[in-house]
Amino acid sequence: MRIAVTNCNTTQEMTEEIVRGARAAAGPGTTVTGLTPAWGPESAEGWLDSYLSAAAVLDTLRTYAGPPYDAVVMAGFGEHGREGVRELVDVPVVDITEAAAHLACLLGRRYGVVTTLERSRGQIEDSLETAGVRRNCAAIVGTGLGVLDLGDTERTEAAFLAAAERAREAGAEVLVLGCAGMTGLQRTVSEKLGVPVVDGVGAAVKLAESLVTLGLTTSRAGGYARPLPKRRVWGAPGGAAT
Repeated sequence: MRIAVTNCNTTQEMTEEIVRGARAAAGPGTTVTGLTPAWGPESAEGWLDSYLSAAAVLDTLRTYAGPPYDAVVMAGFGEHGREGVRELVDVPVVDITEAAAHLACLLGRRYGVVTTLERSRGQIEDSLETAGVRRNCAAIVGTGLGVLDLGDTERTEAAFLAAAERAREAGAEVLVLGCAGMTGLQRTVSEKLGVPVVDGVGAAVKLAESLVTLGLTTSRAGGYARPLPKRRVWGAPGGAAT
């Protein structure tokens, strides 16, 4: 089985970190391929970045010419694009936001999301609402760190622990890593916090494997029907049309 994991930004180092986390979660026989958009924001933080990122990820999958994949994992927490990708490709598409939240709902009555900047809260709320798991979310708490700041492991861990306490005070019984760049952090903070911590990348990989194994993919009856055939111009005027 081959899973394509799409980074939502153009930072290759982050793609590599995400792929390491995805491979650690993947079962025997699963190959993980990381995809980095050739254009878009270097980090997705805010509505503008998110919509730009969504278009870039769609374009990345549209123009992909590597070995065929059996599922797509979208590694952008609270970012846009998953509905469009489900229309575009004929394999299961699992977004790390909904994957983490669904698993968190199996582990406790209410969960909390610890993310990067507070400005991401609105996007995450919308994403959870669309996925049907917003009502179980006790809190979405920012660490005050930007996506590109997450490379400082000690600083990130300290900021996560502080934010996690606020989420627990709000009633969270399970915590979710609210950024793909936090992948791997769950191993060091879960014991200190005394509650389960769900990594969206790992959760999405395992759910994607399950869907492929069960022979399930996106329904074409209704909202995720194939895109209507028409001329589409990607990029600036004069760009490739499909």
